[in-house]
Amino acid sequence: MPPRFLLVVLLAGCRLAASDPGQPAPSASPSSSPSSSSSVVPVAVPVAVPVPASVPVPAPSASAPPPEGNECGEGMVKIWKTCVDAYEAHLVVTHEDGRVEPWPHFQRPPADLRYEARSEAGRYPQGYISRVEATKACKNAGKRLCSLGEWRRACQGKRWLLYGYGPNVRSGYCNSGKDHLLSKLYGNNGRAWKYDEHFNNPELNQREGFLAKGGEYASCTAGEGIYDMVGNLHEWVSDTLDEALMERLEKDRVERRKQLMREGNGLFVGGFFSTTNELGPGCMYVTAAHEPSYHDYSTGFRCCKSAPTPPEPPKTPKKKH
Repeated sequence: MPPRFLLVVLLAGCRLAASDPGQPAPSASPSSSPSSSSSVVPVAVPVAVPVPASVPVPAPSASAPPPEGNECGEGMVKIWKTCVDAYEAHLVVTHEDGRVEPWPHFQRPPADLRYEARSEAGRYPQGYISRVEATKACKNAGKRLCSLGEWRRACQGKRWLLYGYGPNVRSGYCNSGKDHLLSKLYGNNGRAWKYDEHFNNPELNQREGFLAKGGEYASCTAGEGIYDMVGNLHEWVSDTLDEALMERLEKDRVERRKQLMREGNGLFVGGFFSTTNELGPGCMYVTAAHEPSYHDYSTGFRCCKSAPTPPEPPKTPKKKH
């Protein structure tokens, strides 16, 4: 394993011994204008409030569809001026004979087939995907990868809540805080973990009780009909790390572990099923330590597109006197 990759893995949140694996860091800086789709929006400072050991959670259900009849189309929800996928994306592939079928969520995207993103309840989301591939999957579906600002607005909802469902974390509301699979299966010596053999092992996202289907955690929403933005899988966003973005990340008003950040890195957000708040709480969780070509079992995505602009009403001709 190249030394640089190993250093990135160790500093990016890969949990060693008592910590977490492949994790993200907090988000980019607040922007002055919430109407800018590519900017990052202000969030409330997290308050240290004791969290009860258990909180009543609505029964899990994958049958909670997003609101119908909106202009965004099937599987999407309008948030401000953006249409956002209601669920983390899974892939479908088109074969040479024209057949279209779902792609196994635990396999890398195919290099020899056309694949595109879909948003649907009750499907396991696609892991093992890089930002480059996620961008392609969204484009093939007539969409684009969400920006960090768009993603945050959808995660926090209209009330700008740190966890979407509320200002403080609640146990069991989202698919997070589970055992760390790499440690569980391969031991706590992170230096022995290998990129292909361990981080991208298809077995990881087939282990029962870890990755959840879209909408399975019905309480993991800001109430806008968009699910699983906290936990389940990390989600790539379109932003690329540069000096200005690094400065804003460092000034973000949340506590998080240090991570190696280099210009040109991509960002993935929200945490996955084995994280808690190592790199920021809830909607502020961001990893900025990986190249856009990076992928592992924890990396997923969802797509966005600009909401259609309603047509202007026809002008009424002025009456002549």
